[in-house]
Amino acid sequence: MRHRLNNSTNGVTLLSMFRRGFLSLFLAARVALGADPQQLDRIIEDTRRAFDVPGIAVAVVHKDAVIYAKGHGVKSLATNQPVTTSTRFAIASTTKAITTAAMGILIDDGKMHWDDPVRKHIPGFRLSDALANQHVTLRDIVSHRTGLSRHDVLWYNSPWSRQEIIRKIGLVDLTKPFRSAYQYQNIMFLTAGEAVAAASRGTWEAFVESRILQPLGMRNTDFSANDIVKAPDYSEPYEKRGKNVTLVPRLNFDNIGPAGSINSSADDLSRWVRMQLNGGVFEGKRIINATTLRETHTAQTPIRLDDPNSRTVNIGTNMMAYGLGWTIQDYRGHHMVSHGGAIDGYRAQVVLLPNDGFGIVILANLGGNNMPECLRASIADHLLGLPAMDWIAKYLEAARNSEERANKQRAERDVKRQKDTKPSHPLTAYSGSFTNPAYGEARIALNNGALELQWSNWKVPLEHWHFDTFRATGPQGSLRDTLIQFRLKPAGEVESVHFLDQSFQRP
Repeated sequence: MRHRLNNSTNGVTLLSMFRRGFLSLFLAARVALGADPQQLDRIIEDTRRAFDVPGIAVAVVHKDAVIYAKGHGVKSLATNQPVTTSTRFAIASTTKAITTAAMGILIDDGKMHWDDPVRKHIPGFRLSDALANQHVTLRDIVSHRTGLSRHDVLWYNSPWSRQEIIRKIGLVDLTKPFRSAYQYQNIMFLTAGEAVAAASRGTWEAFVESRILQPLGMRNTDFSANDIVKAPDYSEPYEKRGKNVTLVPRLNFDNIGPAGSINSSADDLSRWVRMQLNGGVFEGKRIINATTLRETHTAQTPIRLDDPNSRTVNIGTNMMAYGLGWTIQDYRGHHMVSHGGAIDGYRAQVVLLPNDGFGIVILANLGGNNMPECLRASIADHLLGLPAMDWIAKYLEAARNSEERANKQRAERDVKRQKDTKPSHPLTAYSGSFTNPAYGEARIALNNGALELQWSNWKVPLEHWHFDTFRATGPQGSLRDTLIQFRLKPAGEVESVHFLDQSFQRP
């Protein structure tokens, strides 16, 4: 019996050795396929042209090696200079993972813990809901589960400092119960960055520079729109209006820094991806403990996929969650950890396929589209040896469907407009100052016979819509096409003005 068992064991050993050898050959072949520059060139260039993107930079990493890095298209339509792997782009919200890595390093240093109360590091922090205010932790604010909706207008094109923005968000109402749902929230990541600054007794920028960028050799990365234009190689931001691709005015987003102000290149981000894939080690030097890094890649808050936009962007995914600065999901049977970035004129994607050892960096200088998600799917399929799908057709169709839904919503609103009505008062009765505890002062001015809304850094002309409601017009921006509604006291005087789901009262 023992003899037969030994013979069987030897057979299993030989079979196992054969299987391991075959698997090694298969994996080697797959890596070789993924490293095929001509095939990747075709995938990237076909996608770039389909979405009319001026320029794209892409890097692909396998384990600890960059197996592909190349620029496609141009960084400026005015000069036609080509994109290179050194060209800087705004990486927008892919900054968030850098902020949580900074937090993780401080955790390794013993200066912070994921479940610290936020007020341990920022004493003045508060939320308007009593339960949330009492229990909110650092983990809550970097996993999008505080109950706050976005309120991006408090930082976008606003005059307010980081501290003032954090104070203001503490005064707005929660739209979901605390820890009950995923709601993307940039200002909470700004708060996390300020916690990094406090715990390190410096600034978020200085800590990220000294503990992440320098050790990784990311010398082509900066923190501000003021700095990217000083670089020898940077891209211009564009957007598509109709069939035309036009230059976007470059705004400064320093006030939201830890949530999305970093600019970088494909070469630099490939170093960041190598560290992520190698458990926090880069070229023999440990940057962050493997256990701490793994926690950032671990699901914290479920993300529902029941809205059309989520289903569109995440074709091939059945389950999704947010980690700590990363999105975690299945992708056609593979584990994917990623984050996208979107800011005026730029899109970005940083993708990890940890179980397969692959990483992908995609940077583009055209905003307002899902090209990076489309391209990441095509590149991932190629790297993983999955059956090819026409992702370009799927994403372009999804974009058309999204535009049709938006047009339908506008049409439904327009149908409800009551025509041939007039304001109940002379325009002068609507002018004056109105205030909101979080959003501050909004002024309604009479300018050349028409009303104008002056709030934050916006000055927006108003045209009459119906009754005591007006519509914001003027250039593209957060307030364009917003309905501005005036409400009256019982006696008929103008009492308040409502826009952006906020009420501003006369003093």
